[in-house]
Amino acid sequence: MKIVEMKERTPLLVQQLLDIWEGSVRATHLFLSDSEIEKIKGYVPQAIREIPHLIVGESDKGIPAAYMGIDGQKLEMLFVSGEERGRGFGKALLGYGMDAYGVDELAVNEQNPQAKGFYERMGFRVFKRTDCDEQGNPYPLLYMKLEG
Repeated sequence: MKIVEMKERTPLLVQQLLDIWEGSVRATHLFLSDSEIEKIKGYVPQAIREIPHLIVGESDKGIPAAYMGIDGQKLEMLFVSGEERGRGFGKALLGYGMDAYGVDELAVNEQNPQAKGFYERMGFRVFKRTDCDEQGNPYPLLYMKLEG
């Protein structure tokens, strides 16, 4: 795997990352209906284009397999393609973000226990919970900080 910081956000790259997002969300966000996923999907390209630091994990074939977005020291997004889940992309990207940007905070859907467990294994602990997500939808968020 190769980690690449993306300065340019071409239409092709945005589409590749949107495809990763959708596959990842469909595999892990089982609490969302198809119509909810489609609605959220409309906002993702803008988020990808506007996140201050976009870091992509490329497969051995040189194509995006995972990505994360960082704003300040907060992880705003981390998604891994279905084909690459469980192969270390998430761990490598988050480790890079922690080292290069001092990432020490994130939010995760409470209804995504796989992600919560992953972040706990990476040293994060819940410090706050909300009943709704940041758009006011009934999806509780867990806010996590890096321990120590």
